[in-house]
Order: sequence, then structure tokens, then C-alpha cells
Amino acid sequence: MPPTSPDPLAELMPRIASGDRGALRRLYQATSAKLFGVCLRILSDRDESEDVLQEVYLTIWRRADRFEASRASVMTWISTIARNRAIDRLRARGPLAHAETVDELEIEDGAPRAEALLEAAQDGRALGRCLGELDERTETVIRIAFFEGVTYEALAHRLDAPLGTVKSWIRRGLLKLKACLER
Repeated sequence: MPPTSPDPLAELMPRIASGDRGALRRLYQATSAKLFGVCLRILSDRDESEDVLQEVYLTIWRRADRFEASRASVMTWISTIARNRAIDRLRARGPLAHAETVDELEIEDGAPRAEALLEAAQDGRALGRCLGELDERTETVIRIAFFEGVTYEALAHRLDAPLGTVKSWIRRGLLKLKACLER
């Protein structure tokens, strides 16, 4: 495997952890469009996505000291925070809440999308290969649940399948992914 280039955002994290507002501003300027896209894709609501984005940067400000460059890139770490916050907000809407794709609201900035950055991470290639080894249905439900942020309940409703069945598909698929990634 070729050596990876250093993460230019990683130098900002210790500065943010020590209370450097300028470093947080630089991180925001470099990443906010992508994180907003993550939130918008999950929530399909501009106002809610803006609210969640603010929560994301507050979380980053409070938890920057927990970032470990040896475990993930900054973009992966903050994209995960954004995804989780957006899913939490989506779940707060109720059990049948789900996001519809809203291509007309997506913000294009010419840079790679957050999903592309996540897949480009060192483990992304292995994850993509292992996802490709799953049957089509299992790969689809895992991608919808984890990349689009759709709740299991909403996914079951969307697929007109029992909730327990959808959970079983995902659980078995995740076990297969784990085994594949451990090889």
C-alpha cells in the first residue's frame, strides 16, 4: 500500500482542543459544505440540517481532545459526528420518519462528497470490496441504513417488509462484513 499523505486538517484538532477559535473557524471553512451535505441528505430539510450542523461544530469544539489521528482522518471523524447527529434528529421525528432524496437541495462545491471521502479512507477500499461480496438486497439495505441514515423502521416501511426481517438482513450482513474485514 502506498504511503498516505498527512491529513492537513489533523493539525487543527489539538489547537481546537486547546480553545483556539481560529482553528475551529478554519475547520468550519474547510468542511462545512460537505457536512451540511451529509446532514441534508439524511434530513431532507434545510433548516433542520443547519441546526444539526451547528450542533456538530459544538460537539467538535467540546470533543476535539478525543480525536485520534491513528484511528481515522479528521473528515471521517467529523462526518461520523454529523451523520450520527442527523440520524438522531431524524429518529426524533418519529418511528416512520425517513429521508427522501432531495437532489435539488444538494450543494455542489466541486469537491469530493463526504461519502466519497469516507470511502477513500484507508479502510474504505476494504469496506467497498466487502460490501460487494454481499448479496444485492443485503448490500442495498446496509447502504440505505448507514449511508443515507434511514432508520430501520422507515426502511422496513419503504421496503414493505417486517421490521424484524429488515433487522435480520442488516445484522447478518454486518456479521458478514465484519468477517470479511477481519480477513
